[in-house]
Amino acid sequence: MNKLTELSNKNSNWSKWKWHIKNRLKSIEFLEYIGIISQSLKEKFKLLLKRYHFATTPYYFSLCKRLDYTDPIFRQIIPSIEEIEFNLPGSNPDPLAEEKYSVTPHLIHRYPDRVLIVTTNFCASYCRHCNRKRFWSEKPWVLSKRELEQIIFYIKTNKHIREVILSGGDPFFINQSYLEYILSRIRRIKTVEVIRIGTRVPVVLPMKITPILGKMLKRYRPIWINTHFNHPQEITKETEKAADILSLHGIAMANQTVLLKGVNDDLNTLAQLFTSLERMLIKPYYLFHCDSVSGTDHFRTSIEKGIELISALEGKIGGLCIPKFVVDLPNGAGKAPCGPNFLEKIDGDIAIFKTWEGKKFVYKGAQGAT
Repeated sequence: MNKLTELSNKNSNWSKWKWHIKNRLKSIEFLEYIGIISQSLKEKFKLLLKRYHFATTPYYFSLCKRLDYTDPIFRQIIPSIEEIEFNLPGSNPDPLAEEKYSVTPHLIHRYPDRVLIVTTNFCASYCRHCNRKRFWSEKPWVLSKRELEQIIFYIKTNKHIREVILSGGDPFFINQSYLEYILSRIRRIKTVEVIRIGTRVPVVLPMKITPILGKMLKRYRPIWINTHFNHPQEITKETEKAADILSLHGIAMANQTVLLKGVNDDLNTLAQLFTSLERMLIKPYYLFHCDSVSGTDHFRTSIEKGIELISALEGKIGGLCIPKFVVDLPNGAGKAPCGPNFLEKIDGDIAIFKTWEGKKFVYKGAQGAT
């Protein structure tokens, strides 16, 4: 048990989200304290932190069971020299071409029926595998009202847009009254059917999910919350309480996991994660192949590894627990599902399948009614 875990049992402020933000762990002195910076590496770490800063909440750090890179929480939040020294082909700061598809400031329109609003660059905890790491060198900012009005005008004049996604950074760190203002402006657009909010708050600071927030969100349903759980170690009584609050206020939830080398790239970890999410009424939605973002390449597995894992989940856990494995293709080409194909051949009226147990099955009547 590390000192922060001990502190959580004694500190009367532990359940207050503002205390965690005020006391975020973010200094090079803290990294020295936990023993990852030797004297010979200090200058390299200074260079690393100048490019990719570091901050996490005491709550999230307390979930570490080991204070080294073999721990799945530690590996996700503690800076590594690999971020500036390890590079794979094709890696760049904006591989998904979000800047190219930004039609107004902070509005990305990459798919015909939906748009994504980057509401802020602030997060409670900065994930080392973040696909918007390019924002980290900027001072904290929040979408301005002027920028919002440009966005609203664009959505109103594009009648085929039926879904709006709020992302960041983390939208739940916008002032709640301003977040409600943004939601109210979007909800007035008659062609918008669904609002999605992408957030890691239920993972890194679940005590910020309160009944007051749930009640506010309920006014703007239908809303989907896209969470970002990557490992079963992130599921605690606090995260279960946060999910319960959202569920009781009629907020639907889905989860986007990133396949991360050394964090969750094994079958039992993913099976435990996805079944736990189902229990919390959070639908496992996507398992992403880690994007080719500069500073994150050490997290990337092979694509074959992802296909192998998602294939092995078939039959092991229920279909409701199994997400799509996708590669978000570079240059804005979109998401490409890479799931297993159990249909081997169709020959006239006969289809040959391979079952999840690896057995052959002959299906007659493949052509249907003619």
